[in-house]
Amino acid sequence: MKITVCIGSSCHIKGSRSVVEQLQYLIAENQLGDKVELGGTFCMGNCQQGVCVTVDGSFFSVTPDTVTEFFEKEVQAKL
Repeated sequence: MKITVCIGSSCHIKGSRSVVEQLQYLIAENQLGDKVELGGTFCMGNCQQGVCVTVDGSFFSVTPDTVTEFFEKEVQAKL
């Protein structure tokens, strides 16, 4: 599974660094390092929708407050 987080300026202002850090923690905490690849990219073109995240190409809008719920629903549940 590949998770990509936008680290462009708009998403950075909306908390992409925190989203990345929380995802890194959750991946490690759940011992999913061999199943999940976490990467960053610049603008995905959906700047108005919060921190842009894709999981295997599917788009999601995530905030620092919704990372855990997103991880459980879109990552853990699909592995």
